[in-house]
Amino acid sequence: MSNQMSVNPGRSAVQVLSAARRVIRMEAAAVAALEQRLGDSFVRAVDAILDARGRVIVSGLGKSGIIARKIAATLTSTGSPAIFLHPIDALHGDLGIVGPADVALLLSKSGESEELHALLECLGRFGVTVIALTGNPDSTLAREAAIVLDCAVEEEACPHDLAPTSSTTAAVAMGDALAVSLFMARGFRQEDFARLHPGGRLGRRLLRVQDVMITEEIPMLAPDASMRECVVLLAKRRGTVAIVDQEKVLLGVVTSGDLTRLMDRERDFLAVPVGTIMTVSPRTAEPGQLAAQAVGIMQLRGIMALPVLDPDHHVVGMVHLHDLMRAGAV
Repeated sequence: MSNQMSVNPGRSAVQVLSAARRVIRMEAAAVAALEQRLGDSFVRAVDAILDARGRVIVSGLGKSGIIARKIAATLTSTGSPAIFLHPIDALHGDLGIVGPADVALLLSKSGESEELHALLECLGRFGVTVIALTGNPDSTLAREAAIVLDCAVEEEACPHDLAPTSSTTAAVAMGDALAVSLFMARGFRQEDFARLHPGGRLGRRLLRVQDVMITEEIPMLAPDASMRECVVLLAKRRGTVAIVDQEKVLLGVVTSGDLTRLMDRERDFLAVPVGTIMTVSPRTAEPGQLAAQAVGIMQLRGIMALPVLDPDHHVVGMVHLHDLMRAGAV
């Protein structure tokens, strides 16, 4: 006899979609209900984490443990250092990572997990402030915690009201609410996010021109320099040379396209001063500008590089389209 569960061959697409929609409605309602419960306890939880000089120790068992890992990761990536601590491992040596400057966030739907109670007792001896995120505000965990975040749901989306569904969704939403409230309170900026996510797509989208521009051997010439000198720089530095005065203030640029057009009309083009053919008032970039914005300018104007200027119009770098694309700014 097969161990596989039987599948109802008569189940229609309408029934499948109806069941799926029911789950989504129930979970959406569970999350929406949390909003009405937010109050002083939530504010106290945010303040406790902001005031903690250590990390946020996040713990839970089973499905709550999976949610706890996610919350710890979200907190860490948004400026609130956190670590997941398995309650069983904690009782077998991993308590060594906990210090009195930490704050703990313990997750449990029932609030009656024996392993979590044992961890709760240990955290009390360490003097750690405990925040309970639970679906049972009358539980042992809730009574013993300093702060309680009520994540109770009326019913799981599971048709037998057994499998954690609505409750886990509510817990994730409460954790996200904590993380976002914390990073807003900390003044967490796009630049901070990019610094913590240098390898991810989101971080690359927040790259700044200063992260990609070249700052050494910037191709620059005085306006009285000859095209003979410029040709060398155009070949070595990928097609754009900044023309500057003695203070390195930008006067214009010469590109490979300018060279091609000059060759078509001048036989002795190498002797021509660069100042006579440069493009005056060219497109430029700023060091703090989003790299993606610089890409947009180049693609719109059909150019390959932009001089990078400080507020006084001094050339401080050169940013190339190839480098921006290689850095993932597109």
